[in-house]
Amino acid sequence: MNFENMNIWCWLIPLLVGLLCALFGYLLGKGSAKTIDNTAELKLCQDKNAKLQADLDACTQELSAVPPPQSSVSSSLGAIETAVPTVLPFDAAAAKAVFGKNIKQDDLKVIEGIGPKIEGLFKGAGISTWKALSETSVASCKEVLATGGDRYKVHDPASWPMQAKMCYEGKWAELAKWQDEHDHGRL
Repeated sequence: MNFENMNIWCWLIPLLVGLLCALFGYLLGKGSAKTIDNTAELKLCQDKNAKLQADLDACTQELSAVPPPQSSVSSSLGAIETAVPTVLPFDAAAAKAVFGKNIKQDDLKVIEGIGPKIEGLFKGAGISTWKALSETSVASCKEVLATGGDRYKVHDPASWPMQAKMCYEGKWAELAKWQDEHDHGRL
Protein backbone atom coordinates (compact mmCIF):
# COMPACT_ATOMS: atom_id res chain seq x y z
CA MET A 1 0.00 0.00 0.00
CA ASN A 2 2.87 2.33 0.67
CA PHE A 3 4.15 1.61 -2.82
CA GLU A 4 0.81 2.68 -4.41
CA ASN A 5 0.77 6.02 -2.55
CA MET A 6 4.24 6.77 -3.80
CA ASN A 7 3.12 6.07 -7.39
CA ILE A 8 0.32 8.70 -7.13
CA TRP A 9 2.77 11.33 -5.88
CA CYS A 10 5.11 10.56 -8.82
CA TRP A 11 2.28 11.73 -11.10
CA LEU A 12 0.78 14.43 -8.94
CA ILE A 13 3.95 16.45 -8.17
CA PRO A 14 5.08 16.96 -11.82
CA LEU A 15 1.49 17.81 -12.76
CA LEU A 16 1.24 20.49 -10.06
CA VAL A 17 4.68 21.91 -10.94
CA GLY A 18 3.66 22.07 -14.61
CA LEU A 19 0.40 23.87 -13.79
CA LEU A 20 2.20 26.39 -11.57
CA CYS A 21 4.81 27.08 -14.27
CA ALA A 22 2.08 27.58 -16.88
CA LEU A 23 0.24 30.01 -14.57
CA PHE A 24 3.40 32.03 -13.81
CA GLY A 25 4.36 32.08 -17.52
CA TYR A 26 0.93 33.36 -18.47
CA LEU A 27 1.01 36.08 -15.82
CA LEU A 28 4.55 37.18 -16.79
CA GLY A 29 3.63 37.27 -20.48
CA LYS A 30 0.45 39.21 -19.88
CA GLY A 31 2.19 41.71 -17.63
CA SER A 32 4.98 42.47 -20.10
CA ALA A 33 2.70 42.71 -23.17
CA LYS A 34 2.35 46.22 -24.48
CA THR A 35 -0.65 47.37 -26.41
CA ILE A 36 0.39 48.83 -29.74
CA ASP A 37 -1.44 51.91 -30.91
CA ASN A 38 -1.31 51.99 -34.70
CA THR A 39 -3.71 54.88 -35.12
CA ALA A 40 -0.88 57.43 -35.47
CA GLU A 41 0.90 55.30 -38.06
CA LEU A 42 -2.39 54.68 -39.89
CA LYS A 43 -3.12 58.41 -39.95
CA LEU A 44 0.38 59.09 -41.35
CA CYS A 45 -0.13 56.52 -44.13
CA GLN A 46 -3.56 57.97 -44.96
CA ASP A 47 -2.04 61.46 -45.19
CA LYS A 48 0.72 60.20 -47.51
CA ASN A 49 -1.85 58.38 -49.61
CA ALA A 50 -4.00 61.53 -49.90
CA LYS A 51 -0.93 63.59 -50.93
CA LEU A 52 0.09 61.01 -53.55
CA GLN A 53 -3.47 60.89 -54.90
CA ALA A 54 -3.50 64.71 -55.17
CA ASP A 55 -0.15 64.62 -57.03
CA LEU A 56 -1.49 61.95 -59.38
CA ASP A 57 -4.63 63.97 -60.08
CA ALA A 58 -2.54 67.09 -60.77
CA CYS A 59 -0.28 65.18 -63.19
CA THR A 60 -3.28 63.66 -64.95
CA GLN A 61 -4.85 67.09 -65.29
CA GLU A 62 -1.60 68.57 -66.70
CA LEU A 63 -1.29 65.70 -69.16
CA SER A 64 -4.84 66.11 -70.41
CA ALA A 65 -4.29 69.87 -70.86
CA VAL A 66 -1.31 69.37 -73.21
CA PRO A 67 -2.42 69.12 -76.86
CA PRO A 68 -1.12 66.12 -78.81
CA PRO A 69 1.88 66.82 -81.02
CA GLN A 70 1.12 67.33 -84.70
CA SER A 71 3.31 66.69 -87.65
CA SER A 72 4.53 69.88 -89.31
CA VAL A 73 3.82 68.40 -92.74
CA SER A 74 0.25 67.45 -91.93
CA SER A 75 -0.48 70.76 -90.23
CA SER A 76 0.89 72.78 -93.15
CA LEU A 77 -1.08 70.76 -95.68
CA GLY A 78 -4.15 70.49 -93.50
CA ALA A 79 -4.28 66.77 -94.21
CA ILE A 80 -5.11 64.03 -91.77
CA GLU A 81 -1.99 62.35 -90.52
CA THR A 82 -1.85 58.65 -91.36
CA ALA A 83 0.54 56.23 -89.78
CA VAL A 84 2.98 54.83 -92.30
CA PRO A 85 4.84 51.80 -91.05
CA THR A 86 8.57 52.18 -91.29
CA VAL A 87 10.34 49.24 -92.82
CA LEU A 88 13.89 48.66 -91.77
CA PRO A 89 16.11 47.28 -94.53
CA PHE A 90 17.37 43.73 -94.09
CA ASP A 91 21.15 43.34 -94.29
CA ALA A 92 21.86 39.70 -95.10
CA ALA A 93 25.63 40.31 -95.18
CA ALA A 94 25.64 41.64 -91.60
CA ALA A 95 23.60 38.66 -90.41
CA LYS A 96 25.92 36.23 -92.18
CA ALA A 97 28.98 37.97 -90.71
CA VAL A 98 27.66 37.39 -87.18
CA PHE A 99 26.09 33.93 -87.52
CA GLY A 100 28.44 32.50 -90.15
CA LYS A 101 25.60 31.24 -92.34
CA ASN A 102 23.08 32.71 -94.75
CA ILE A 103 20.05 34.18 -93.02
CA LYS A 104 16.85 34.73 -94.97
CA GLN A 105 14.68 37.74 -94.19
CA ASP A 106 11.92 36.96 -91.68
CA ASP A 107 13.26 33.45 -90.98
CA LEU A 108 11.73 32.79 -87.58
CA LYS A 109 14.09 29.83 -87.02
CA VAL A 110 16.89 32.34 -86.27
CA ILE A 111 15.15 32.89 -82.94
CA GLU A 112 16.42 30.49 -80.34
CA GLY A 113 13.70 28.01 -79.43
CA ILE A 114 11.85 28.16 -82.76
CA GLY A 115 12.29 25.28 -85.17
CA PRO A 116 10.59 24.46 -88.47
CA LYS A 117 7.40 23.09 -86.91
CA ILE A 118 6.92 26.00 -84.53
CA GLU A 119 7.65 28.40 -87.38
CA GLY A 120 4.86 26.66 -89.29
CA LEU A 121 2.47 27.16 -86.36
CA PHE A 122 3.26 30.87 -86.24
CA LYS A 123 2.93 31.32 -90.00
CA GLY A 124 -0.38 29.47 -89.83
CA ALA A 125 -1.50 31.99 -87.20
CA GLY A 126 -0.56 34.89 -89.47
CA ILE A 127 2.73 35.72 -87.72
CA SER A 128 5.25 35.33 -90.51
CA THR A 129 7.69 38.21 -90.00
CA TRP A 130 10.12 39.27 -87.31
CA LYS A 131 8.21 42.53 -86.93
CA ALA A 132 4.91 40.71 -86.41
CA LEU A 133 6.46 38.39 -83.84
CA SER A 134 8.13 41.30 -82.05
CA GLU A 135 4.71 42.92 -81.62
CA THR A 136 3.08 39.70 -80.37
CA SER A 137 2.54 39.24 -76.64
CA VAL A 138 3.98 36.24 -74.83
CA ALA A 139 0.42 35.13 -73.99
CA SER A 140 -0.46 35.13 -77.70
CA CYS A 141 2.70 33.14 -78.45
CA LYS A 142 1.59 30.55 -75.90
CA GLU A 143 -1.84 30.41 -77.55
CA VAL A 144 -0.19 29.72 -80.92
CA LEU A 145 1.89 26.96 -79.34
CA ALA A 146 -1.26 25.47 -77.78
CA THR A 147 -2.74 25.03 -81.27
CA GLY A 148 0.02 22.51 -81.95
CA GLY A 149 -0.99 20.25 -79.09
CA ASP A 150 0.50 19.14 -75.79
CA ARG A 151 3.97 18.47 -77.20
CA TYR A 152 4.57 22.21 -77.59
CA LYS A 153 3.71 23.11 -73.98
CA VAL A 154 7.34 22.59 -72.93
CA HIS A 155 8.48 25.57 -75.04
CA ASP A 156 8.85 28.92 -73.31
CA PRO A 157 8.22 31.84 -75.71
CA ALA A 158 9.03 34.53 -73.13
CA SER A 159 12.06 35.82 -75.06
CA TRP A 160 10.82 35.28 -78.61
CA PRO A 161 9.28 38.75 -79.16
CA MET A 162 12.49 40.38 -77.85
CA GLN A 163 14.69 38.22 -80.10
CA ALA A 164 12.40 38.94 -83.06
CA LYS A 165 12.74 42.67 -82.40
CA MET A 166 16.53 42.35 -82.47
CA CYS A 167 16.25 40.52 -85.81
CA TYR A 168 13.89 43.11 -87.25
CA GLU A 169 16.11 45.98 -86.11
CA GLY A 170 19.23 44.28 -87.50
CA LYS A 171 20.95 43.99 -84.10
CA TRP A 172 22.70 40.75 -85.07
CA ALA A 173 25.69 41.04 -82.75
CA GLU A 174 23.41 41.80 -79.81
CA LEU A 175 21.19 38.82 -80.69
CA ALA A 176 24.16 36.47 -81.01
CA LYS A 177 25.56 37.64 -77.69
CA TRP A 178 22.17 37.16 -75.98
CA GLN A 179 21.80 33.66 -77.45
CA ASP A 180 25.33 32.74 -76.34
CA GLU A 181 24.63 33.88 -72.79
CA HIS A 182 21.34 31.99 -72.54
CA ASP A 183 20.82 28.26 -72.82
CA HIS A 184 17.70 27.67 -74.90
CA GLY A 185 16.21 31.03 -73.92
CA ARG A 186 16.88 30.60 -70.21
CA LEU A 187 19.68 31.71 -67.94
